[in-house]
Amino acid sequence: MSVPSPSALALRSIRHRFGRLTALDSVDLSIEQGEIVCLVGPSGCGKSTLLRVAAGLEDLQVGEVRIDGRVVADGTRLIPPERRGVGLVFQDYALFPHLNVLDNVRFGLSGAGSTATKRTRALETLQQVGMQDYAQAYPHQLSGGQQQRVALARALAPKPGVMLLDEPFSNLDVRLRGAVRDQTLHVLKAAGTATMIVTHDPEEAMFMADRIALMRAGRLVQVGSPVDLYVRPVDAFAASFFGEVNRLHGQVSAGRVATPLGPLVAPDVPDGTDVEILIRPEALVVSNGYVGANGTPQGVPSRVQASRLLGRSSLIHLQIEGGDAGPVHLHALVPGLSLPVEGSRALVSVDPSQAFVFPSTSIS
Repeated sequence: MSVPSPSALALRSIRHRFGRLTALDSVDLSIEQGEIVCLVGPSGCGKSTLLRVAAGLEDLQVGEVRIDGRVVADGTRLIPPERRGVGLVFQDYALFPHLNVLDNVRFGLSGAGSTATKRTRALETLQQVGMQDYAQAYPHQLSGGQQQRVALARALAPKPGVMLLDEPFSNLDVRLRGAVRDQTLHVLKAAGTATMIVTHDPEEAMFMADRIALMRAGRLVQVGSPVDLYVRPVDAFAASFFGEVNRLHGQVSAGRVATPLGPLVAPDVPDGTDVEILIRPEALVVSNGYVGANGTPQGVPSRVQASRLLGRSSLIHLQIEGGDAGPVHLHALVPGLSLPVEGSRALVSVDPSQAFVFPSTSIS
């Protein structure tokens, strides 16, 4: 019977405090070889602290850190960052201004090996990131995206078992960010290195990650694939973190909750419970009179308050009657160019797979 290989990075029961502030509270997370995991969450949730504990840049207070099965930090030992076999990339890139690109990358190969061997490896890594033609250039001669790729090459040159990237794209221009992170994703996948990326951008996490670890107040809220977190959020905070939602309120009766859009099922929520209903804008279907199989129009009458083209999609502001609670304002996101006239009438229905019901006490 074969013994499973240890995780490339394993963090167990990590707790960390800054004075009275609990930055990390019993965090458990593993990353496998070749896997990219994104830590995401609001500012101050503990994601950068967790990365720094894994790297050895913050002394471990409680818990255990293992890299490829080897204990690098626990209650009795603390191996320094340079001996952990990790590659680090920070948001400011931290390149040496007095060294050219080749020497910046070669600096990461300070261990054993001849000068010629180090030069060859540095050039190989620069080729991986598409920066081989800039080997003799200096950091101040490079764009932000080029500096980021050099920093990535320097971290990858020693062939680390684990890569740790802290907000690596946050300093890039919005137009450049997409292209750079796309290339970074392919480079990391080709290298096959276990990777942890810290980001505050949910879209970036969805793009980069095999798995996402969503954090709030020092704890892991949910860990899973991007599809899991988007389609099967565990609470209102998780549902709303990955995009705008329409929020409604109601009370469960007979396993359902009445809404202005019609009843929605509320599985595992006891009758009488006050609930919050979160509906993604793309879950709303807007039409001018779709007729169903029974020959009757499908949807709830609404009035268009505004419509705006966002590029690949259109955002429609709708108002529907909400009964005793008064009118309800909703946002619908529809593909392509769809700009109904303001003040016109439309029918709106909901895709229940993207409507989530949580008890009102759920963190949001």
